[in-house]
Parts: sequence; structure tokens; C-alpha cells
Amino acid sequence: MGFLKMTEKKYTKNEGAPVVNDQASITTGKKEGYTLIQDSHLIDKLAHFDRERIPERVVHAKGAGAFGYFEVTNDLSKYTRAKFLSEIGKKTDVLVRFSTVGGERGSADSARDPRGFALKFYTEEGNYDLVGNDIPIFFIRDAIKFPDFIHTQKRHPTTNLKDADMFWDFMSLNPESIHQATFLFTDRGTPQDFRHMDGFSSHTFMWYNENEEYVWVKYHFKSVLGNATFTDEEATKMAGENPDHATEDLYDAIEDGNYPEWDVYVQIMTNEEAKEYKFDPFDVTKVWYHGDYPLIPLGKLVLNKNPVNYFNEIEQAAFAPSAFVPGVGPSPDKLLQGRLFSYRDTQRHRLGANYHQIPVNKAKNTEVNTYQRDGPMNVEDSGENPYPNYYPNTMDGPEPDASFKPPTIEIQAIIDSHTRPTEDIDFVQTGEFYRRVLDDTNKDHLISNLVGHMMNAKENIQYRQCALFYKAEPDYGTRVAEGLGLDISKVKSLSEMSQDDRVKATLN
Repeated sequence: MGFLKMTEKKYTKNEGAPVVNDQASITTGKKEGYTLIQDSHLIDKLAHFDRERIPERVVHAKGAGAFGYFEVTNDLSKYTRAKFLSEIGKKTDVLVRFSTVGGERGSADSARDPRGFALKFYTEEGNYDLVGNDIPIFFIRDAIKFPDFIHTQKRHPTTNLKDADMFWDFMSLNPESIHQATFLFTDRGTPQDFRHMDGFSSHTFMWYNENEEYVWVKYHFKSVLGNATFTDEEATKMAGENPDHATEDLYDAIEDGNYPEWDVYVQIMTNEEAKEYKFDPFDVTKVWYHGDYPLIPLGKLVLNKNPVNYFNEIEQAAFAPSAFVPGVGPSPDKLLQGRLFSYRDTQRHRLGANYHQIPVNKAKNTEVNTYQRDGPMNVEDSGENPYPNYYPNTMDGPEPDASFKPPTIEIQAIIDSHTRPTEDIDFVQTGEFYRRVLDDTNKDHLISNLVGHMMNAKENIQYRQCALFYKAEPDYGTRVAEGLGLDISKVKSLSEMSQDDRVKATLN
């Protein structure tokens, strides 16, 4: 989308230089491009965002967690050299943290919000973090938009209140968000608790073996108890009765020996298939169709131990999607590429440069040898290490091991801020979800939930967003528009425009 010039004010970087593009990171390609660290605007934007809240997490502030294990139940080791996946029956200790995304630490567990689903695997090759959500997609596909998106989910800078205008203005200006926005306003947006909730990696990751052969994967965690959700009315009622109900439920269930369990699956796509797939397989706003890439069993996840000290073990837990082990790596997913920097940067801000020395974050099943020294709260460098703080050296210091090298990937690069225009595929999966996945009751709840929220937004924003719903599925857009008392013919007309023309027609 080429954004319209809606003001004469110039958007600048912190030092005053003009921002050229704020809708796309600088990457090596339009679709399968890797993000470049030379994009100083992206790095500055994420780094500032990481430090906007002290000391609470900027996102995922309210959370609960527990310890347990992951067990391999199906041998997929031909795809990955990761030792924790090497054989059936192998168990790996894990920490899992569940969370809401937009609210503060005191917010209600039943709020309409995505839920974080973060895992730390304590493997013999180091800690592996898988940081996902309870919904298989996300609102945006480029990390440069993430600070803006979260700002719209937080409080208005003047009123300090949640603001429907901010929420829907951003959504309607970023049509790629329609898929997850639809998920969010079904009852899936208000899970009953953490135990009756699925988890997803959302992002695509790489698996590679000893021969440097690689495939692309997505992870799925299916609750053995099944999915259970609240209606909007039930979620609101629970927020008043017990805002910590999901936290309490998880703790009590484990204390009583009712250990939560998830069956773990993956979808696998070859690199050749990725090049020819019907849409960008690295676009986190899309799902891979199960008919094309069915779920393959991998293992099971069981939580059987509560934290002894919540602050030490859960509040100080630090997850980063850049924490890989040999056999697992990133993909050119543009949102993931930004998260690889942002999460570790956030933890350094929130917990300090030595956050990895906190017991819950330590790699406990392998030896850690680095050349990092000093910094706040350093508790491990006693000065007795047999090697210095530099590399290379001849003082018997640790050496890199090239045998763990990930595959070499060849790319055709065109370095630019690749802004992807709004595409029909951005609406196709939303329409399919509405028509084929939601039954009549769920459709009724979706419409009611949307109308109840959007009625607080300005009318011009309502029209713009309803046009997107209509573009995805006419019945969907019509029903939301009728609930808001909008002119259906105008909604239909707006849906037939380009995104630029639709924005221009709904500025006032």
C-alpha cells in the first residue's frame, strides 16, 4: 500500500533525518528477503520500544507458568540434527509461560487478547526457546510495524484509556491484520483457561540435518483436554469475579496432579515447495493449508511442576526466538527477523546484560563458555577462568566448532524497503475461515463482539474496516455494518476500491 500524504509534517528519525519508509523493513527481496541490520530506523524503533516500560514487560506482562517435559513420540530426526528430537522416548525438561499480550500485570486473565505460549527447552546442546501464541497467525507481517501495533492495543497517551479509534484505525490501514482480527473476535479470543488452549509457533522455522539439507516447519500444540472458550458475556463476568482465574486454574490443577498435556505436531514444507506455494509461506498472517501440509506427530508436552518462587522462576524467565540449538534456525519471515533482535534486547533492558545467568534462564544440561565479561549482576565470572576475555588466544580458551554450521542458503537480493501492497490473498483465508470454520453460533458471537467493540470507534473508521470484512466475505461485512447502522451500499462500494482510494474516501 502506498500511503497517502495526509499531513505536511515530516516523519523523522530521532536525530532529525527524514524517515523514507515506515511500512517495510529493508530486506533482500520482496517476499523471501532477509532483514538487514543496516536498517537503522528499524533497529532504533524496536530498541526504543523494548525500553518503553520499566520494569514490566512491554507485552505479555500478565502471565503464569510451570515446568514439565517434552517427550518425542515420532522419529523425525531425518529432518533435523537437534539432539532433543533424536529418538522416540527422549525427554527434555521445559519451562512454559502463558500470558495475555496487551494488558498490564494486573489485567484480567479473561480479557479478549491473544495468549502467549512460550517454551524453554533445556537441551543438552543449550536452551532452545520457542515463543508462540494461541492463534496460528499474527496481525502484521513486518517487524517495523510492531511497536505501532502494540501502541494501539495499549492505552491512549492522553486519556490513559483503551481506545477503539486507535485500535480500528490501525487495523483498517493494515488489511493484512483482518485474518487475526477475525480470530480474536470469535470466542477463540477469550480462552477459558490455559489448559484448554492450543499453542502455535505461528512463524515458520528451519530444520536442518547433518548433511545441511533443510526444510521449513511450523509447530502446533494441541491440548489433550480440547479447546474451551468463554463467550464475551462469560469473560466479562469472570473478569469481575476472579481476574486471576486462569493463573489459579493452572496452579491448582498441577498441585492436584491433573497435569496439563499437549500433543505436539509439525507441518513440513521443502524449500522447493516453498518457492512454488500459492502464497508466501513465510507470511505470518497466513496459515499453511492442512490439506497441503497435514499435521505430523512429533511428541507430547506435559506440565507437572509448579514454580516455588513466582518472581524468580516465572517473572524473571526470559524467552527469545533467537535462542536456537543446532538443527533449528530462522526463516525469512519478516516479523520473525525483527523478533530475533528485539526479544533479546528487551531482556537485556528488563533483566540486565547477564539475564542468562539467572537460574531459570541458565543452560543447565550443557557447559556454557563465552568471552562475555562483567556487566550488571554478573555472578559467574570469578576471575579464575583458565582463559582471557578475548578471541583468538593461545590461553586454552574455547574454540568455535564449524561442524555445527547451518546450511548455506543462496539468495537473489534486491536491497530495498519492500512494501508489499494489499493482495487478494490477504482476504481469502479470512473468508474461508468465516464460511467453512465458523458455525452459525460462532458467527453470531463474532458479529456481536465486533459490533460491541467497533461501536466506540469513529464512523469513518467503521466504514473502512467494514469494507475489509465485506471484501473477505460479503455476508461478514454486511452483518457487521448492519449492527453498526451503516449504509451497506457504501460499504460495498468501499470494498471495491483500492486500499489507497478506500483510505482517501474515509479520511473524515
